Amino acid sequence: MTNLFQYKKFTLHSGGTSYFKIECDALTDQDYQTFAKILSKKIKFRKVYGIPRGGIPFENAFKEYESNDNNNLLIVDDVFTTGNSMEEAKKKFLDMGYDNIFGVVVFARNDCTEWIKPIFKMQKFFGDDV
Repeated sequence: MTNLFQYKKFTLHSGGTSYFKIECDALTDQDYQTFAKILSKKIKFRKVYGIPRGGIPFENAFKEYESNDNNNLLIVDDVFTTGNSMEEAKKKFLDMGYDNIFGVVVFARNDCTEWIKPIFKMQKFFGDDV
C-alpha cells in the first residue's frame, strides 16, 4: 500500500525539489467519488477535464455529474504546487466558448489563483524546505 504523505526527496512536476510528497495514488476511486459527489452539489458544469495523469481519476469520478443545463468547464487535478498545469489547461480551453472555467484540486501545496479551489490546503509552515 502506498502512503498518501511521504517524506523523501522528490522532483516536482515544475522541476523543483521538495522533501515532502503527496502521493495521490494512495487515494481510492471511492475517495474521488466521494469528493465528486459532495462538490457536485456546489458546482455545475457541462464538461470536466482532468490534468493528465494525476487528474484523470478525479475526472472519471466527476463524469456522471456533467450537465447540459450550463456551459461551464471544470478542470481538476490531484495536487496543486505551482499551478502551471492548471493554467496551461485553462489556456487550451479559453477559445472554446465556455461561459466559465473553474478548477478544483484535492491538495494545494501553495496558494491557488482565484479560479481554482482546493479541497485541502497545506499551511505555509509545511513549505518545501521540510
